Amino acid sequence: MSFKAISNYQIIHEFKNSKIGLFGIAILLFLICISIYAILTIPLDSYRQWNNPNYWINYPKAAMPAWINIFSSLKQPEHLMMDKPIISQQVEEGTITVKNTYKFLFNYDFFPSDFMLNYAVQYGVIPPIVSIQLTRPDGNTFELVSKSLPSAEGNMSSFYDTIYSTQDDIKHNLRSYLHKFSYDVDDSRPEQMLFSSQSGPRVLKGQYMLTQSFTFFNGEDHVLNSQLIVGGKVYGLLGTDELRRDLSIGLLWGTPIALLIGLSVSILSILIGSVYGVMAAYKGKRIEQGMMMIVQFFVSIPTIPILIIFSVSIGQSIFLIIGFLIIFSSVGQALVSRSMGLQIKNFQYVEASKLLGERDTKIVFRHILPQLVPYLFANIALSVPGAILGEAGLSFFGLGDPTIPTWGQIFHDAQTFSATARGLWWWILPPGVMIGITGLAFVLIGYTLESLVNPQKKGN
Repeated sequence: MSFKAISNYQIIHEFKNSKIGLFGIAILLFLICISIYAILTIPLDSYRQWNNPNYWINYPKAAMPAWINIFSSLKQPEHLMMDKPIISQQVEEGTITVKNTYKFLFNYDFFPSDFMLNYAVQYGVIPPIVSIQLTRPDGNTFELVSKSLPSAEGNMSSFYDTIYSTQDDIKHNLRSYLHKFSYDVDDSRPEQMLFSSQSGPRVLKGQYMLTQSFTFFNGEDHVLNSQLIVGGKVYGLLGTDELRRDLSIGLLWGTPIALLIGLSVSILSILIGSVYGVMAAYKGKRIEQGMMMIVQFFVSIPTIPILIIFSVSIGQSIFLIIGFLIIFSSVGQALVSRSMGLQIKNFQYVEASKLLGERDTKIVFRHILPQLVPYLFANIALSVPGAILGEAGLSFFGLGDPTIPTWGQIFHDAQTFSATARGLWWWILPPGVMIGITGLAFVLIGYTLESLVNPQKKGN
């Protein structure tokens, strides 16, 4: 590569006139906004508990994105999770009745897969009574549960419970309402009976209201929390995977992680390789030969197999992966920087600095490396996609960091559960699209910068 000095002002001025470069910047700003949104709005526990099945237990399994209902004449039921009920309280002689009411629309063409109610209460010696009623759009009210909670252990006790639609007591209570239906309704599946029309086996659409009542006999008794879940087959913006994880959360968390990996690997590898290559070029003779022999040794090593061996033998931490990628990515830059350093060290101002007795390190860092800065920016931008793909490739083969939600890790999980064969396209396409968009942004920026600083490409 022939060297031509170009000022930073010239680069900025010409970059502003490049539509390709500005489009790359726009995509990069979009990715940065996604990263900021993920960091500021998504609970950190979703990042830490990405591989904890208990954290995602209330989510649906392998559910499609909710927006597919827009393109379908038959609407799939959406998975609903409600934890903010309408709370009312009534005080009578010796008792306090607390009601948690959930109102929700169910305008789908298929029955829900199930429903469950999670709740927690704290009470004293006398256990409270809990009852659950469902009021349908046709005005009928079904009593689902009415029972006393277990006796408290000590003066105050916390009790956590989940009521499932498949419980025998719910099925038993619903048998008393069979006469309300004009056909043989299946009372063994409460989720269908409760959401079924009285005149036939079809969904009764409209607003439903589920009321959970607690009757307390102590003024200090109270409800800690409550959550209603109505099972469905579609959920959220990007659906869920086989492990019930919300893929939109994984994709959003993967954006700042991908930028961290790409930028840290590219910046550090370019800087290390540039300093190493320029120092070798400036020193010359045997020192240069020895330093370049080391570079040639790393160049001759097949990168991916070595990274796989290191990941298996040393560890799969994301920081170790970044370190491996930095080492193997810097050797290419060392070769390029050496060739450019050989040209710059013969410039008159460099020769003058030698005659004035300046130290070698000062000459390298003050007079040679600053001339490479425009080229380094271009190389950094062009190196980011390779770093992201390197981590994604390792994760795809099961050698990435399994504790964090990267795009490559999502790909690996999709392969593990045969997402392609099962047609779970929402598990495969989004991470691939995000990797492509991120790579495109940096390629456009890098291509524009390279065309500005490289005389051979400037006219293209």
